[in-house]
Amino acid sequence: MSTSIKLIHSTKQVSGTVQLTGSKSESNRALIIQALSGGRVRIENISEADDTLLLTNALAKANESGHGQQIINIGPAGTAMRFMTSYLNLVQGDFILTGTERMQQRPIGILVDALKEIGADIHYQKKTGFPPLHIEGKLFQSKDTVKIQGNISSQYISSLLLVASALKKGLTLEIEGELTSRPYVTMTLNMLEEAGITHEWTDNKIHIASQQAKETTLYIEPDWSAASYWYAMVALSEQGEIFLRGLKQNSLQGDMAIAEIMAHFGVSTEFTETGIQLRKTTFISDKKLFDFKECPDLAQTVVVVAAALKKDVSFTGLETLKIKETDRIAALQNEIAKFGVELVVDGETYHLRTANFKEPEQLSIATYEDHRMAMAFAPLALVFPAIHIEEPQVVEKSYPMYWDHLKQQGFSIIQ
Repeated sequence: MSTSIKLIHSTKQVSGTVQLTGSKSESNRALIIQALSGGRVRIENISEADDTLLLTNALAKANESGHGQQIINIGPAGTAMRFMTSYLNLVQGDFILTGTERMQQRPIGILVDALKEIGADIHYQKKTGFPPLHIEGKLFQSKDTVKIQGNISSQYISSLLLVASALKKGLTLEIEGELTSRPYVTMTLNMLEEAGITHEWTDNKIHIASQQAKETTLYIEPDWSAASYWYAMVALSEQGEIFLRGLKQNSLQGDMAIAEIMAHFGVSTEFTETGIQLRKTTFISDKKLFDFKECPDLAQTVVVVAAALKKDVSFTGLETLKIKETDRIAALQNEIAKFGVELVVDGETYHLRTANFKEPEQLSIATYEDHRMAMAFAPLALVFPAIHIEEPQVVEKSYPMYWDHLKQQGFSIIQ
């Protein structure tokens, strides 16, 4: 694919059915559970995302024996970096765990400190607190309790929980302070339960005893994060109805919060036995504050929709966005400014200002090596005559069929 594509939607209407790939979040957890299960756990409907393929390949390489020091490069896959940082300590071997230049700027110190506290042999290859990491596998567990901050990436906590049952003494996590992104921790624990790994969660302590998984098949639900972009398209269309197959009302995924959020922006959700039906409505609520503490991956989608609908609303819970694939707050500010909208910082609250909204003659969106930037801004082709998306291939990280699905819904894509 070229370094830039031009998106046009002539009718500004969307309708039809979309089959989303399996959830990346569920798939990556399932892969670690499977790898530690001794062949007892199978997976169905695994994600087609690059991140999941990278983790699959990393696990396969980690389990190749007799090859000396193994260099495992997980590229830009943040979840894979966090999960492999814990997993490699349970494998006999000598590993260098690394990633892209941006990955080497994303902090990992809190997780490494927790692992070292229970006996892991991990050293930094370059900058303290950041990848690449030198990991000597087969840790000798020195203690079974570790404290970890709750207001950091939930992936650190999930990483520890996923390996806890494989530790000889099990593991108790004491979470200090308020837990950010709680639904992702709950997803991890629920998936472990599906595989027969039980836990106890009392107050701020999560305990998982040493135990084995049972024979089971983990079915991966389609990705609610990917669904959010279809909510955006319905919201920004002149007329819109989209059916998304396989999504469930009792989902494990915290990003199903998009259904409630987008009800405030004119999109209704009807749950059926086979999926969800999205419809554009005339209802736009007067809600002024949206909290993304438990669903930060939805923030870009909703900020762009609100900006395009010229809604002056405010957002909280965006703290973790600065350490994602890019500094997502700065990236959002840069790109919405191109059509006259501001995202103003006030402590931990961010205010959208749309008074100077404009329609530029040329709108080209930079994606900052971030898949969610490309997918969140693409629906603007339903608002503006045309938009350009730079480096469109970044969507392969989580939703490789994204541009094909847009074509099926009437978008013209010119390379």
